[in-house]
Amino acid sequence: MDVSLIETNPAVMMGKPVIAGTRITVELILEKLAAGETVEQILDAHPRLTRQAISAALLYAVQSLPTFSPAAV
Repeated sequence: MDVSLIETNPAVMMGKPVIAGTRITVELILEKLAAGETVEQILDAHPRLTRQAISAALLYAVQSLPTFSPAAV
C-alpha cells in the first residue's frame, strides 16, 4: 500500500485528501465501503481507481486516526 497515491491540494476538492490525479476523495471511498459496496463495485463505478488506490485510501485513513493513550483517560 502506497500512501503517496494520496494527495491534498487546496485547489482540489477544498483540500480534502484525494487519489492522486483524480477528484475522488478518501472520504468517498470510505463512505462507499461503509455503506456495503464492494471494492469491485467501487472500481466499476470509478474506472480511474485501482485496488492499490483503494488500499492507499484505507491506509491513509488509519494513519490519520488519533492515537489512543490509556494514560490520557
